[in-house]
Amino acid sequence: MEMKREHAPCPDRAGDTLYKIGMFAAMNHVTVKALRFYEEQGLLAPALIHPETGYRYYTLSQMAVLHQITALKQAGFTLEEIARIHSGADGKAVLLKKKAELMAKIAELTRQIAEVDGYLSGRETRLSAPVLIKTLPETTVACMRIRLESYDGLFDCMPELGARMEQAGCECALPEYCFTAYPEPGYRDSGILVEICESVAEAKRDSGALHFKTLPAIQAACVYHRGSYRTFSESYEAVLRYVEENGYKIAGEIRERYIDGVWNREDEREWLSEIQVPVRRRAE
Repeated sequence: MEMKREHAPCPDRAGDTLYKIGMFAAMNHVTVKALRFYEEQGLLAPALIHPETGYRYYTLSQMAVLHQITALKQAGFTLEEIARIHSGADGKAVLLKKKAELMAKIAELTRQIAEVDGYLSGRETRLSAPVLIKTLPETTVACMRIRLESYDGLFDCMPELGARMEQAGCECALPEYCFTAYPEPGYRDSGILVEICESVAEAKRDSGALHFKTLPAIQAACVYHRGSYRTFSESYEAVLRYVEENGYKIAGEIRERYIDGVWNREDEREWLSEIQVPVRRRAE
């Protein structure tokens, strides 16, 4: 039985055999639609378009171009990037840029896998939520600096801040943001310098121990802690490990934000706090 050869009716050009678009697509395991799209994008034009029928023909030598397009797509290149390479752009520079992007994706996926492994191992099961990097917005606060003999005296100072704010006519900002900052780095058993802060709608005039200031927006590694403050060390361990293992470094005063506590929850298991560690990338 005689087989029909799809490319036979078309005369060759400069000795190269011409293949109709359907045959060329089948030979290269792509669709006719893909070839037409590459033509529209200026990536691979037919070797010949029949002036009467409009049939498109390709040569074997064009297979190398098509294979390069396919390989670059599989490597994650966009058609725009492939077009730049074909138009004479610095191919090595484009490749190096893509490699850097892919390495960044690998690093992010590796970080995500490490977090999942952490949960699977049970090392973070006491946390109310995973560690997240987020932006803390700019805020104006009323604040007092106090040096404590121990951490137990921290909440004894809170009512004094509230009383001074009331005398100054302060209005708390919404949403409420009450926290303690630690101006001196490192853990101390005594002589602990703290700055108790409450976000306010507007700054008032400084009065005695009460001061006002506007804190700029910062990036911070944050983790929620549910339960007694006696177990804060577990959450601190988690967030500081995250900072170390993910290429960050501490870049400011650590804050402890108090959401629910002894003032509105009798059961300490319902207390909710958030540890906020200002960070920046080590490379910065």
